[in-house]
Amino acid sequence: MNLILLMIVGLCSAQSANCQEPEFTVHPNGLIYSDRTMAGLRRIVDSLNLRFKGCDFDATFVSRAQTLGHVVRMETGDVEGARRALADNISFEDFIERFPQALVDRNTLAVRHSYIGSKGALTVSYEILDPLLEWSFSLNDPKPSMQLKNLAGTWLFEYTAPSKYGKEKLKGIYFPSEFRRYELPKRFAEMIGYADCLVDTTTTKYKTELVEGRVALPKDWVGLDRRAQEALLDTMRSTQVVGFCSMDQGPRVHALNIALLSAETQHWGVFVKAHLDIMNDRFDRMSDGSYAMGGRNTYIRELEELNISVPTLLLGIIFRIDNPATNHYRGSIGRIGRALSESRVRADVESRILDIISDPDLDLYNRMVFYNLYLSCAERIEDASQRIAAMDQLAIATATLPEHIRTRLQSPKRKRQ
Repeated sequence: MNLILLMIVGLCSAQSANCQEPEFTVHPNGLIYSDRTMAGLRRIVDSLNLRFKGCDFDATFVSRAQTLGHVVRMETGDVEGARRALADNISFEDFIERFPQALVDRNTLAVRHSYIGSKGALTVSYEILDPLLEWSFSLNDPKPSMQLKNLAGTWLFEYTAPSKYGKEKLKGIYFPSEFRRYELPKRFAEMIGYADCLVDTTTTKYKTELVEGRVALPKDWVGLDRRAQEALLDTMRSTQVVGFCSMDQGPRVHALNIALLSAETQHWGVFVKAHLDIMNDRFDRMSDGSYAMGGRNTYIRELEELNISVPTLLLGIIFRIDNPATNHYRGSIGRIGRALSESRVRADVESRILDIISDPDLDLYNRMVFYNLYLSCAERIEDASQRIAAMDQLAIATATLPEHIRTRLQSPKRKRQ
């Protein structure tokens, strides 16, 4: 075990020493893909543009189930008494009167999401989001059958008993009204449909059966015959690379190698997923520190050099929906925001995001998702005057949000009950 730990530390230290170097080779064209690879990708996209005519852009998508709730938190006072009161389903008004020590946040957005956990059991998660992003937390329903129950007028809470590791804590949320899903307007559903068609949800980057390990890309891989390249790609798609630490570039290099081979062998669906994984930094690592994330580029230009609508693709994978297609690709708000800040059509993208935020026909959760996407993009604009102008435009869009959300976003400090 000590030997393994020493190997991990040595690898991470070696990677850290070279952290100033570009993570991938950049070719004379300024891209991580050579002119040869880009030419092959353009030929694939030309044929894809014909296939788009047969894609279903009339699919109906619905939002995640959501509602507004009143959040309470206690770490002082009669915490145990508050827990019993919540268990007895005390009314919200009676609770705040009986326990004045509680911190209260009214009208906080709550989103419900169900999924199958690692052990195959259904888990229902309730994510409670503060509009100012100062804090958020999730509560997992111990009785998944409750997802079918009307939660209006009830509490969901989590209690931590006092121990040598910390004092007792209580956090809960009261639901004045039931959760509801909203159908996304057709113009947004078409964006999701375009993204699903372009990414090709009928295929995956990885094979079903995976082994953990590492596979090197031969220096002469371009000269291999098609059968050898296909075999090598199949091996890479059957191998999962897990990073040892923040500075271990293994997972990203592996994705790039898959992208290169799939481009060469004309497997577009595999290529675009591998490239999006690099863009979204979607990889498994034993540990990952924020200090290493700045050096991981998004490589949006590589997509912009192809004949596809990159803004529609990236915005289409940002919408949060409850009935996605199998293998639907979901983008990271932070990483996609960073990529869009580097886009050569950033002004157009900003305008489209602002329209989404301002659209009263879209559910509140998705409007807040795109608010955070715009914020992530604007904060990374290098030019100070352009950054300020972008934030001014966001303020205008913020004014279209419901008052209980707008006032919290516009306040310099979060107000409590």
